[in-house]
Formats: sequence, C-alpha cells, structure tokens
Amino acid sequence: MTQTSPTSFTIDDLKAAMLACAGAAENVNLGDDISDVPFVDLGYDSLAVLEVAAKLQNHLGVLIPDDVAEQLPTPRALADYVNVRLTS
Repeated sequence: MTQTSPTSFTIDDLKAAMLACAGAAENVNLGDDISDVPFVDLGYDSLAVLEVAAKLQNHLGVLIPDDVAEQLPTPRALADYVNVRLTS
C-alpha cells in the first residue's frame, strides 16, 4: 500500500503533533485559536518546537531544518512553512 502525502496542513494537524510531542502546559488550551500565539507563550521552548518539527518531517516528508524551525515564532508560521513545501 502506497502512502500519499497530504496536500495541505492545518493548525488542527499541528495541534495534534504538538500534543503528541510535548503535550500542553496547564495554563494553555490548545482548543483555543493558537494560530498567532508565540510558541513560547504556549509553553513550547525551542527544544519542544524542534521535536514537533522532527515529527512533522517524519510524518509528512517535509524538510524543516533546525535553524528554520527555531525562527518560526507561531503555529501559523510553522503551518505556512509546511504548506509551501507540501505544494512545491
């Protein structure tokens, strides 16, 4: 069976990856609109963001270099980065 790559990646997809990797801080509700909330305000330090990026790379086959992942400040920025690579 051949696995096909998705053609789009949503904030909900990212939330699932975030929860699988690092969970959520007690004071953060990932059910809220987190699109433009900085990762640091969501309780995700640079190591947690790198872990999420690695999971996305493995799951989607999209290259997200560590130096790039560290520069993406919000979930929207990361989702946009992934979507550009999925469609190119």
